[in-house]
Amino acid sequence: MARGRLRIYLGAAPGVGKTYAMLSEARRRQDRGTDVVVGYVETHGRARTAALLDGLEVLPRATVTHRGAEFTELDVPAVLRRAPEVVLVDELAHTNVPGGRHDKRWRDVEEILDAGIDVITTVNVQHLESVNDVVESITGVPQRETVPDEVVRGAGQVELVDMAPEALRRRMAHGNVYTPEKVDAALSNYFRVGNLTALRELALLWLAGKVDEQLDRYRADHGIGGTWEARERIVVALTGGPEGEALLRRATRIAARSKGADLLAVHVARGDGLGGGARPRDLARQREIVEGLGGTFHQVVGDDIPRALLEFARAVNATQLVLGISRRGRLAQLLRPGIGVTTTALSGSIDVHMVTHDQARQGIRGPVRDQGLSSRRRAAGFLVAAGGLPLLTFGLVEARPALSLPSDILFFLAAVVGIALVGGMWPALFTAVAGFLLLNWYFTPPLHRFTVAEQENLIALAVFVLVGVGVSMVVDNAARRSREAAKLGGEAGLLSTLAGNVLRGERALDILLSRMRETFGLTSVTLLERPVPATPDSHDDPSDWRIVATVGGRPCTSPGEGDTEIPAGDGLTLAIRGRPLPAGDRRVLEAFAVQAAGALHQQRLEAEAGRARPLEEADKMRTALLNAVSHDLRTPLASAKAAVDSLGTTSVAWTPEERAELLDTAAQSLDRLDRLVANLLDMSRLQAGVLGIAAQPVALDEIMPRALDDIGGTGGTGDRVTVRLDPRLPEATADPALLERVLVNLVANALRHSPPGEPVLITAGAIQGRVELRIADRGPGVPPADRERIFQPFQRLGDRDNHTGVGLGLALARGLTEAMGGELVPEDTPGGGLTMIVALPVHEPGPVHEPGPVHEPGPVHEPGQVHEPREAS
Repeated sequence: MARGRLRIYLGAAPGVGKTYAMLSEARRRQDRGTDVVVGYVETHGRARTAALLDGLEVLPRATVTHRGAEFTELDVPAVLRRAPEVVLVDELAHTNVPGGRHDKRWRDVEEILDAGIDVITTVNVQHLESVNDVVESITGVPQRETVPDEVVRGAGQVELVDMAPEALRRRMAHGNVYTPEKVDAALSNYFRVGNLTALRELALLWLAGKVDEQLDRYRADHGIGGTWEARERIVVALTGGPEGEALLRRATRIAARSKGADLLAVHVARGDGLGGGARPRDLARQREIVEGLGGTFHQVVGDDIPRALLEFARAVNATQLVLGISRRGRLAQLLRPGIGVTTTALSGSIDVHMVTHDQARQGIRGPVRDQGLSSRRRAAGFLVAAGGLPLLTFGLVEARPALSLPSDILFFLAAVVGIALVGGMWPALFTAVAGFLLLNWYFTPPLHRFTVAEQENLIALAVFVLVGVGVSMVVDNAARRSREAAKLGGEAGLLSTLAGNVLRGERALDILLSRMRETFGLTSVTLLERPVPATPDSHDDPSDWRIVATVGGRPCTSPGEGDTEIPAGDGLTLAIRGRPLPAGDRRVLEAFAVQAAGALHQQRLEAEAGRARPLEEADKMRTALLNAVSHDLRTPLASAKAAVDSLGTTSVAWTPEERAELLDTAAQSLDRLDRLVANLLDMSRLQAGVLGIAAQPVALDEIMPRALDDIGGTGGTGDRVTVRLDPRLPEATADPALLERVLVNLVANALRHSPPGEPVLITAGAIQGRVELRIADRGPGVPPADRERIFQPFQRLGDRDNHTGVGLGLALARGLTEAMGGELVPEDTPGGGLTMIVALPVHEPGPVHEPGPVHEPGPVHEPGQVHEPREAS
């Protein structure tokens, strides 16, 4: 089934007449015999709009109940069952009430279109996702209902419903948009003339972009390569040289003369990636300038620069092309026409502006031309020529009766080729000239004279020299290209490895500088930052710079101390010490500099995030603490206060039993409050690392009764706890008071989760120099994935009772146990449930050290986000 077609009426603001235009179109189609139905139309009480519904089939709306209220929405199933040719759906950006088929109305429309039904809808420009923030900055009103731009751009037809701001305000004043009581507020706020004018311009510009897309698609479908001057588009060609900024500003002034003109900058890179005078730093700077001026930067690949420029310009339907005057000298321009001349000759209907600049006709100051072959190979070539030419001449003189001049020339030509392969161009040129002289003296009549009797021999010698020169140049150029390709391949591999190391490494900046020092064999590499504004003397003044990062030997304290300096961004410079680097290496060095600036920025962001993380965790702790205090501390305090107030009243005569019960309630509440406050204080001391530990020999059979008595004070344990301790159990090293607190929290937690009739079992034993105390319950247990989360503060993972305790028991128990040098781990209880194992070191007889504050009690488990916390207070 073919997808339905979407038609959208776009408006700049409410009230311009989108719904009216949609209904008018529906009536026209219905008069032509089209099956049209109304899926959802909102008239907003406007009589003229409602009148257009007469005679149109209106589908019933779907009723959705949300939070006790009923709402009506588009009934998509009803539309699909009815299957009309065209359906009207108003307000495309509308957000549906929760509980419906889709969350957004545009998703409803997409489903209808997929069913092959055409849809006509409406939307205001402020609801488009791409301009939503712009509209808010203009009107001050955030738009929470948005529709993605691609949905609107994908429509087969978008029609602008336009109205002048003054006309729309008159409509509002006449009561044709809002009810009278809303008119004054609307006119003085959202519907001000300035707001409406700006919204109107946004709608026009957005629609112009949509029209451009349609025009480009039409030209591509019909193979139209010429320029249609429907809109001014200025393309400025950048070579990567210093003249680029002047060209950009000139092109910007040209674009400013045409309202709404587009500015595009393009750089043509060679297809083989070799040579070229582009400097990465200048190109990066010019790209920033283009984007800052509101234009776009593009890079295309092509060996024929004029044709590549014109192909790009025609592809974007450009009307004007801005080029710079050639930097080549006058002689070079006489020998070969420049890019500007060739581009102008081939431009056709595109206007070409040739802009002068400071570097015009001053020659291209590129990097020093690479010699291709090494100096050792060139020296070897000269040695071979110096030794081989005399030997070749002697041999040919001896064989003179058997050989003619053409044969002699071929032998010398072979010598030129061979020496070119060995030593490159200059040894080959020397060989060609020397061979010409030797052939003239020894083999060309008249012999032993630098004259040539026959014209044919002169031509042969001249051709020999030309072939020799040509061969030597070809060999040298091939060697140079091969060396450049190998060098660029190495650079590409280096940068690829570098990028991977930076992305994977935790110390990106240090890795970056170390790799740079190793690659180029440097003594030291220093990244300097200038925290103060630049002054004429700041370049060499160490007091104006500070070292951000350095590797290697003695660092540079200012850029002037280095052998080479590379700007790395605003206020950043790489200073290199060791040896001056050739200009050909600056491209890679500049890439290193840019990466170093990025790594520094990333490092500082991570540092800021690291500083913010403890604050965030502390904020979470405070929030959780306040939540706990708001209920868990207030409840026992309220119970105690109520009991004490009841005892203090004189209007009621309490019996001795009632008075004892009230006193017991107050005592239990205050005991509970005391434990909660103690837990909170101990947890804060643990996290601050200032909890005092008085380690000493402790017998578990003495600590356990006190802990059970403490728990029994809140309701008794009775037969709910079974204790089985080995009387031969050795003493453990612990703080008695803190160990009692640990046991109280663990046993209370086990009692909380044990079902009725299932006692908590406490056992103990000595294993491998440790005393292990096991507290086992028969509760629901904890999945292995959640066992670490139960030790986070303010968590109650799966508690059946979430109204007692602040969720500190297990967190505090583990913190106190680790502070005493022990360990607290959970494991499954055989047959179901959870067992908490407290492992403490066995006391070894010997000198006991004085207790002191413990500053590092072990890992403190920070609060986390757990949906169903399990914990007892």
